[in-house]
Amino acid sequence: MNEAHYPQTLILLQSLGTALGLGLLVGLEREWKKNPMAGLRTFGLIGLFGGLAGAMSVAFGGWIIAGGLIACTAMAIMANLAAMRQNEPDIGLTTEFAMLAIFAIGCLAGTGQLAPAVACAGTVMVLLHYKDPLHGAVRKVDAKELKEIARLVLIGLVILPLLPNEKMGPLEVLNPFKVWLMVVLIVGMSLVAYLVGKFIGGAKSAAISGILGGMVSSTAVTASVSRRSRAEGSAGTVLAAIILTASCVVFARVMVEVMLTAPAHMGAMLPPLGLMLAWTAVVAGVVLWLAKRAGEKPGEEEAPSELKGAVMFGLLYVGVLYAVALGKEHFGDSGLYVVAAISGLTDVDAITLSTSGLVASGEVEPRTGWRVILIGGLANTVFKAGMAVVLGAGRFVKWTSAGFGAAAAGGVAILLLWPW
Repeated sequence: MNEAHYPQTLILLQSLGTALGLGLLVGLEREWKKNPMAGLRTFGLIGLFGGLAGAMSVAFGGWIIAGGLIACTAMAIMANLAAMRQNEPDIGLTTEFAMLAIFAIGCLAGTGQLAPAVACAGTVMVLLHYKDPLHGAVRKVDAKELKEIARLVLIGLVILPLLPNEKMGPLEVLNPFKVWLMVVLIVGMSLVAYLVGKFIGGAKSAAISGILGGMVSSTAVTASVSRRSRAEGSAGTVLAAIILTASCVVFARVMVEVMLTAPAHMGAMLPPLGLMLAWTAVVAGVVLWLAKRAGEKPGEEEAPSELKGAVMFGLLYVGVLYAVALGKEHFGDSGLYVVAAISGLTDVDAITLSTSGLVASGEVEPRTGWRVILIGGLANTVFKAGMAVVLGAGRFVKWTSAGFGAAAAGGVAILLLWPW
């Protein structure tokens, strides 16, 4: 064999070996479940068959893949007919579709697309193996939650792709796709937090309650928990820990948003925000430790998703975009700080996303960007502290005020002492 052909041969063998291995991987799970139709060897052969079809299609055309798919389908039908003649119980369609999926995955591997093939094979194996937990999770979903899931699908998979993904309007800062994407993210985070809380049996501790609530809206958590403190006066410290934990999660969420919208500037923006996250985690941890020491336990509370609140956030996001643009145009960086302090009173995400976008586009310096975001976070902290004092009672107000005061002091220190 010509030495020039060795690299191509090795690539082909690697592709076919991957196709075979992925088929064996899924076949292992079917063999372990003692599936009567196909097991380890059958799935391995199907994967190899798909790899060969994919490799041959490169040279001879896609009709080979189509013919292979028809052959796999025919074999699955024949196996089902044989099972029916032997009066065997219905074995369903899961294995049959898994066979077709492995053939297609083998074709991917055969054409050299190994990473997608591996990812798809892993997904197939997980879906097959976790049958009982997945079915159990579905049985826990009631009509209300199914409605929420359908709503998320509607706004995320139907409405979102139809919106234009381009800047328009005055100052050219309005992007309908990105604005509605914010709505989808808020609804999605809220629904995920609600379902996770339900599937693990509800929020059983202050840490879990705070984390799940902080994923959705720490401001909403503050309002609801503050009202609860009047009825649960003996659990004031642990309720304060819930709010402080939710506020800590806000800065973790802010850091994720910065990484997604301004990845090229993470090195300049994340360290001070990370320090703020660590400080608020310490504050929340101390209050939680005091609550555990006192033996306090809160009642359970769920955090369902709300489309109306998400739409209001989208409108706020649009307003912040225009306010930031006008502030930058007329007042420079000082205008950004004023806008951050105002918009951060009710929500930190809008100012974070808009400011990070300006940093990514080069309109704002990273050293200014993280300060704008932190000011928004501090404004939100002050607002929640006031809300807790007005709505709360007893030890809850004492520990919430102390916790928010310590968090705000740490944030101000970071603003003043961090080098420019």
